[in-house]
Amino acid sequence: MQFDTDVLIWLLRGNRNAADKIMSEKDRCISVITFMELLKAAANKNESAAIKKLIKKLNFTVIPINDDISHRSLIYMEEHGLKSAISVADCLIAATAAESAQVLCTANHKDFRAIGDIELEGFKA
Repeated sequence: MQFDTDVLIWLLRGNRNAADKIMSEKDRCISVITFMELLKAAANKNESAAIKKLIKKLNFTVIPINDDISHRSLIYMEEHGLKSAISVADCLIAATAAESAQVLCTANHKDFRAIGDIELEGFKA
């Protein structure tokens, strides 16, 4: 299962539901975009180091952006960018899930629901 940035933020805030959901999945992954968003949100080097340590400790696979993901994210932006508020980062995260055949766990269904070829699993904090 691929986790969206919001679920990891809840985990970092100590949310039990996020911890339970993440720990219930044997195969955990995130897009490199999610990893970058988490690092960008870090307040200092200590928080950045803690994020890196957590990703490693929980055995998340970090999926890099490749040509297929780039192409699919461009299609998503062309199809949905004008009629929704989907961001470039969300297009890349969604394309990563699609190209990796992963279910995307997110609390932000509204950000992804227009994209029909990814499977979403809701998360509530």
